[in-house]
Amino acid sequence: MSDLAASLQAAAEAVRQGDPDRFAATMAAPADLRDRLWPLYAANLEIARTPWASSEPMVAEMRLQWWVDALEALSEGREPPHEIGPALVSVAQPARHLIAAAEARRADCWPEPFDDISSLWAYLDQTSGALYWAAAETLGAPEDTEITVRSFGAGAGLAALLQAWPDLVARGRPPLATPDIATLHQLAVEGEARLEPARKLRLGPAKAALLPGWQARALLARAREIEDPLAPGALALSEFRRRSGLLRAALLGV
Repeated sequence: MSDLAASLQAAAEAVRQGDPDRFAATMAAPADLRDRLWPLYAANLEIARTPWASSEPMVAEMRLQWWVDALEALSEGREPPHEIGPALVSVAQPARHLIAAAEARRADCWPEPFDDISSLWAYLDQTSGALYWAAAETLGAPEDTEITVRSFGAGAGLAALLQAWPDLVARGRPPLATPDIATLHQLAVEGEARLEPARKLRLGPAKAALLPGWQARALLARAREIEDPLAPGALALSEFRRRSGLLRAALLGV
């Protein structure tokens, strides 16, 4: 097995174990596109995990800086010293968007919540939005679709964040300080609005980059409707609804 093949396999396995929903969405994409997505998703997973790898915020930030440096080196043609490094070389240009994601994740190293809603949306754009655009770019999305793709990514990121919110609170890192129900409902409404323009995008094969957001509309609609979106398990979807939603997204678009 070549170094590239082994690296792609390692990237796919990392996503399978660490981000099963994104793995399922990628497996729903055409087979010839997947090898362009695995390296980006595996790198994003490593970046997202890093703030939680140490209880010392400064240590966690230093580990994030390693990824910032590695991705900057990648954009200059140097392979990161990591098992997914060879795979990342093949998507070096779109991978540069993950530098912003790594920088934004510094906020995850510290217990303080975001100051306001606009700061939260900026974080979602720089993390989830950047990842969705990196994936779309590597699949050939036109440059003039970036704003819409990133908006979709931020909305999908909010849906995932609302699901994770109770756990984040339990771990002492709430995204916002004691938001009231009205604020949460309004956040869900804003998230739905950010998803909507993507319906009209003509992305061709790059539409597969949006598949990881297949649950976002259902989750945000539920968050808007129920009394307490942050109650443990409140945003859990049934396995049937999840599977049927992914199938529908793969066939008809998200």
